[in-house]
Amino acid sequence: MSCSKIFSEDLPELIYGILKYFQNDYSTLHSCILVNRLWCRSAIPLLWENPFSIPIKNYNFIIIYSHNSNSDFKTKLIEYKIINNNSLPPNTLFNYPSFLKYLRINNKFIYSVRNWVGNAIRTSNPGNLSLLSDFERKVDIFVSLFKIFIENEIKLHTFEIEFSRIACVYTYLNNILELILQNTNFIHNIRNINLFVGSNSSGIIPNANKKYKLIKNNLSQIINLQQNLKKILIYNGSFPLYRPLLLSKDSNCSNTLNTITFYKINLDCLSKNIFEQLNVLESIHFLYCYSLGNNFIQQINNLAKPFKLKSLFIEGELQQFETMELLQKSGKYLENFGIVLDIYGLICSLYEQILVLITKYCKNIKFFDFRGPVSLSTYQILNLVENIQQNLNYLTIDVWYDNTGSNSSTILLHLGYYLPSKLEYLCFDLHYIKASWFEEFLRQSQHTFIKKLLINSSEGQDILPFIKEYIMKKKRVKYLAISDSSREDTFDRYSHNVKEICSMKYNEVNNVKELFSLKYEVDEFRLYNIEVQSYLSLKINSYNYIKEIN
Repeated sequence: MSCSKIFSEDLPELIYGILKYFQNDYSTLHSCILVNRLWCRSAIPLLWENPFSIPIKNYNFIIIYSHNSNSDFKTKLIEYKIINNNSLPPNTLFNYPSFLKYLRINNKFIYSVRNWVGNAIRTSNPGNLSLLSDFERKVDIFVSLFKIFIENEIKLHTFEIEFSRIACVYTYLNNILELILQNTNFIHNIRNINLFVGSNSSGIIPNANKKYKLIKNNLSQIINLQQNLKKILIYNGSFPLYRPLLLSKDSNCSNTLNTITFYKINLDCLSKNIFEQLNVLESIHFLYCYSLGNNFIQQINNLAKPFKLKSLFIEGELQQFETMELLQKSGKYLENFGIVLDIYGLICSLYEQILVLITKYCKNIKFFDFRGPVSLSTYQILNLVENIQQNLNYLTIDVWYDNTGSNSSTILLHLGYYLPSKLEYLCFDLHYIKASWFEEFLRQSQHTFIKKLLINSSEGQDILPFIKEYIMKKKRVKYLAISDSSREDTFDRYSHNVKEICSMKYNEVNNVKELFSLKYEVDEFRLYNIEVQSYLSLKINSYNYIKEIN
């Protein structure tokens, strides 16, 4: 039966399902394209569903979109001498715009496309364009590019808009918003919408108040047009835009919205009416929100339905009894937890109590992120990890100001006993690492496979020999990053040529030494199918993690 299914018409679906596991592994997807036509047809949509987020040095791939355009995009590229007819690639095999699923309009996206257009214009027209005409042409091309997505009736999964107090962003964003409102089918069925609205720029940008109000008005219209909204992320400045939608009894949102994320929101702004009217709400996430006090907790306690809090990331002042009430009501739903201690350790005892409460009430945590100056909390951390061992998949321990290394030693000498057999992600950011402590950790955890292992220290001893013995030779990780700012010669001894040493010396000026900088070592790890990457490229923060899983 299974063989007949493999050789039937279900094979493309099976291959696509397999390749989905490599969704963000762009090098692997590129390799899959070269296997055969079937693999190519399965991999191309994954490569083109979020192309603007792929880390590349240029955006020349945008030109490919011109083949699927009935608008004047191609005409403008030729008119502004960004391309010519001879430089256009041959006819494309796919309708690439139709694969687009994630579109994030933010400062980075706008600046990237602007720079791509600007560089092309300056290269083809050196000294011939005024600043004004240059800016107008960039906006013109940017809007024309967006029209391609509308023309091809793409079905977006996630649409994200972020803008702040930068003058040029107003013009770009306002043109896009007006274009969307003229073609409302483009955003009619978006399932996930995220808005980040910066503060007003009055006094900094001419007519800032007027432009700011115009953009907020357009955003409000876009929100209220949603008919099939499943997920939203609300940042503090954008909450007023969502309030009418969330409180309206006539909104279709009440019967479609199943996930809501609050990021840096003043929780006093929320009322229980919001949660009562959302009939299919299954997942609530709090990321570094404030005013988590009596008023809010009381409203939550008065809810007639379960409060399904899936994520809680906290920093700042909290009261122990308020946290206890929240966790008693919602602890069984909690899957992602992060805590940032007071930088001077003034309230460490309170946070230790919170860790005890998490250990008591929350058994299903998959993502645990601890950051702060640790004192007695090391034992609470170990108790919590032991308690959630069966579900734990992502673990970050970031210890500040541990000059003696006593807290790092407690963690490294004992943590390995409590780790599960498999981890997706483990990140150590420790002030001090002693080689013998780290060897003991590796020995204890030798039966744990870690897909992504990250290690960063500012002081300590050389641990690379133990990494090779316990990690590399036993193939216990897939991706590895080591950033070491401890000793001047920590990585120098592993450099096998002058170029590598010079590279490391350059990084030392910036207080960064990375294993990723050493080609010989990187190649050696690759022989064991371990990819060495830079620390920052591999690091996961709680905000991005919650965005991705939602």
